[in-house]
Amino acid sequence: MDLFHRPALAEQMAKQLLEPGLLDQGLRSGLFLSGLRRTGKTTFLRQDLIPALEAKGAIVIYVDLWADTKADPATLVHAAIRRALADLQSPGSGVLGRLARLKGIDVGAAGFKFGFQLNDVGAKGGVTLAEALTEVIELARTDLVLIVDEVQQALAGDDGAQMLLAIKAARDAINPRPDTPGHFLFIGTGSHRAQVVGMTLQGKHAFAGATSVEYPTLDGDYVAYVLQGIAEEGAPVLPSLPVATAAFNLLGRRPEELIRALRQLQREDPAEADRLLPVIAATLKGAAADVELRKLEDLGVLAGAIFDRVARVEGDASGLFTTEALAEYTATVGREVTADQVQRVSEELRDANLIVRKGHGTYAVTDPFVQQAWRERKALAGPVPKSIDAGQG
Repeated sequence: MDLFHRPALAEQMAKQLLEPGLLDQGLRSGLFLSGLRRTGKTTFLRQDLIPALEAKGAIVIYVDLWADTKADPATLVHAAIRRALADLQSPGSGVLGRLARLKGIDVGAAGFKFGFQLNDVGAKGGVTLAEALTEVIELARTDLVLIVDEVQQALAGDDGAQMLLAIKAARDAINPRPDTPGHFLFIGTGSHRAQVVGMTLQGKHAFAGATSVEYPTLDGDYVAYVLQGIAEEGAPVLPSLPVATAAFNLLGRRPEELIRALRQLQREDPAEADRLLPVIAATLKGAAADVELRKLEDLGVLAGAIFDRVARVEGDASGLFTTEALAEYTATVGREVTADQVQRVSEELRDANLIVRKGHGTYAVTDPFVQQAWRERKALAGPVPKSIDAGQG
């Protein structure tokens, strides 16, 4: 089955980035796109958004910080930039042909000539990213987009943080110029929602104040595409579209989980497809939620009490540090709980990607289906016995 493409979404995002209206000007400060793992972010970036950006004449540099988790993030980014610049120096390269066709740039037979050595980009004492990318935009007369996938990995060390500051410096050197022939746009994406959102909220980060949005997950159109595809391949057991869509939603809109559920369904009676698919999806969802909730158990009772306070709220939760909240935690844990302890454990929950800080004093559960699984299990467990609720016994 071929890849499911999302051309309308890609075209919309490319237009907002490269041809921003008044309401989209903030995207030039940086766009951070967060979404859960295995929901199709990287596929959308590589198969839809990058081609849409290139079709509008932009030069796009893409790097995945999970491509080599042992490598320093700054090393991966600088290497990707050097490869892209080398391509611009190569006669007959695809990017040069596209620039000539879309932008009317005459680069001659030898490609671009830079006033610096590529090996100096990112090297100590070498040309800065701001200097290098400014020269690229001056020569190409177009926009340059740097996409860093799994951008939260840059927070792992000082080199990554310095690399983000260098990228911000390039943005600040290029974009404010009144006569710039192109803009520099930075897109950071990641599956650790808490950290990705935090990179735009906390003043200590290079891109504090940039735009942060959630990745638009796949919907019923994708489910219909999958059902049509497996029907054409001869799958004997097919659920109805509404039932399959509900199962997809239950599974956190993860394509791999939907395929897994439909594969299991093939062992069943075709007449029972609509009855059994929800059961299969619920079982798979429970197994996936178990992995996350085991992380919560490992963090201890106080972590569970804080998570519960966030999870039982529809939307964003606040008041985690109030007197009333501290009394609730104290009753649950069975000993006095201080605001400092809550702050420390809240940070541990964020590091574990279980909750995300949405703004000052407001939090949400990172994964909606983990939140739902938690609520269902709490409901099945029933009310907490009074002696335990009061911290006795």
